[in-house]
Amino acid sequence: MFDFLDDFYAGKGTVSLPALRARFAGCADLTERSLRCGERGARAAALWLDGLADALAVSEDVIRPLAALRCRSETALLRRGLEGRVYSCTVRLRRTTEETAAELCIGCAAVLLPRLGLALCFEVKSREGRGVEAPMIEKSVLGARDAFTEKLRINTALVRRRLPRPELKLWEGGAGTALMYLEGAAPPDQVAALKARLGAAEAASPASPGALERRLAAPPRSLVPQVLHTERPDRFARGLEQGKVGVLCQGQPLGFLLPATLPEMLRTQEDEARHAPVAAALTALRALALLIALLLPAAYVAAAMYHQEMIPDRLLLSVIRAKEEVPFSTAAEVLGMLLSFELLQEAGIRLPDPVGQTVSVIGALIVGQSAVEAKVLSPIVIIVVALAGVGTYTQPSQELGAAVRLWRLGLVLCAAALGLFGVMAGLMAIVWRLCDTENLGVCCLHPLCGDVPPREGAVWGDE
Repeated sequence: MFDFLDDFYAGKGTVSLPALRARFAGCADLTERSLRCGERGARAAALWLDGLADALAVSEDVIRPLAALRCRSETALLRRGLEGRVYSCTVRLRRTTEETAAELCIGCAAVLLPRLGLALCFEVKSREGRGVEAPMIEKSVLGARDAFTEKLRINTALVRRRLPRPELKLWEGGAGTALMYLEGAAPPDQVAALKARLGAAEAASPASPGALERRLAAPPRSLVPQVLHTERPDRFARGLEQGKVGVLCQGQPLGFLLPATLPEMLRTQEDEARHAPVAAALTALRALALLIALLLPAAYVAAAMYHQEMIPDRLLLSVIRAKEEVPFSTAAEVLGMLLSFELLQEAGIRLPDPVGQTVSVIGALIVGQSAVEAKVLSPIVIIVVALAGVGTYTQPSQELGAAVRLWRLGLVLCAAALGLFGVMAGLMAIVWRLCDTENLGVCCLHPLCGDVPPREGAVWGDE
């Protein structure tokens, strides 16, 4: 079966033990073991990275079968290893030191044949790690109770269980990234563009979701999310059915769906399980909450400082009475409260859960109430900022909520400078930026605006 090996590998490979030792110099987890096949058999060396590879599997599935073989030459040992005499489901033949080092870094054990300059790499990855748990960020009400983990193969299996079709394709790029799409549903030009982006920098490992998103996003960068993040396999699979392209990465418990649009960021997976009128009403409520979170503080500042005639008389009298003994301007109050709100939110995220909840309660109740009683802030400002904050929390997309918080500060500054004219100018700039943001030829406001045509002689995503 392997007669071609004598001719094909007559020139030998370039794998050597000293080169691998030099490549992993300073790596205390690199483990070596010398082998001999029988009493007078061929010699070999086994290498693996402790922790990435399962030591028990290396001993039982690789070292023991090789030691039991009676091969007098490395060529015979190579044949036996490829024929299945080693108890591993996967075996790959590598000819260069760099290829062998890459296999070691993903949890394989490499058996070096020094005279041939070749390496047999067997998959013995460690199974230690976090198991499948319930989603923590995207709470499941009517959907499944499983979430992505840090292991790539577990994540791809979770998706395949929901889409048991041969049309579901899996392409692996560099640095532990994987591209998933449904053949016939995803546009081929978008798939080709994403393959080019993931394969363009194979050496650069995306250590965080932000690093991977920068590789997937189309320039120029924008506050608007160009990628949909999800920790739920059911939402990921639903996006693939709708023609999107999904990206998974080793070490990240998230899935990325492209291209992303603003209307999709306002929907949740539970909307698919509800009646159409209920789902439409909830989506409209989230859109209203988005407008409240974005415009309410700026509108209050503009009306209180420049357009008092817009406020009803009774409400205006209440605002005037509340502002009589407050030493700060309306714009300073709103900006101070917005910044305080962000500080409390950041503190609640960084601290442990019990302490974070305590800080939130102290900040919301004690500090806020004390500020009102001390005539430092007016009650109407606290109400406005609280409503804007609640509107931000109703957004399913955390990235969209972060963009709204930054835009909100900018609109308040515009309102303090020019009143409602400044608010409208800032809002038009935001809408213009949304219309100008596209990824893979799809506008962020799709289907409210048309798709972007590709440049002549190029495919989507060419930079």
